[in-house]
Amino acid sequence: MTESLRDRQRAQIRADIRRAAFRLFVERGYDAVTTEEIAAAAGVSARTFFRHVLLAPVRHGGAAIVGLLEGRPAAEPPDVALVNAIITRTRSFPVADTEEWRAALLVAPDLLGKLTVHLPADKERATKLVAARMGANSDTDIRPGLLVQLAFAAADFGFQQWVRQSTKKPQALERYVTEALDAVKSPHWQRKPKEWRRTS
Repeated sequence: MTESLRDRQRAQIRADIRRAAFRLFVERGYDAVTTEEIAAAAGVSARTFFRHVLLAPVRHGGAAIVGLLEGRPAAEPPDVALVNAIITRTRSFPVADTEEWRAALLVAPDLLGKLTVHLPADKERATKLVAARMGANSDTDIRPGLLVQLAFAAADFGFQQWVRQSTKKPQALERYVTEALDAVKSPHWQRKPKEWRRTS
């Protein structure tokens, strides 16, 4: 599907706002910057700022991963498909953008624990997709939900470690997320042991 002009304009506005915000956070510190100053620096109205900033990040994170999971090859094992969907999403971010995020989060570390890129509905949908790959019923088998919880938690941990890295030559976000997700892969997710099934 081709991207419409309106979609491209919205993406550009979000990018302008994000860059302006991160630049101000780095220059002055998170607590010293107001939303009005960010809007002015980005050349947009306060109304436009709130419309694009408050809704967009929550709307696209986990939902994008679920969309990628739906498109993974049917032959992929459930853990591999989920891990690959998360890594593909991670790779989709331009390096310049991720470095801006990291710089902003380093001067506003309290934001790190408040970032939410996946909602309960995203996890629920991912659990159904993983269950289908397992040939399992997520209402009676805990493995699909457990895999989703572990994978999202591992990706979050990788992101947090990437932000906090102390090296003078920072490693890429993808490396941290991929390494964290490698720990989730296991033949366990392809078996159907009775002891892992819920009792009704």
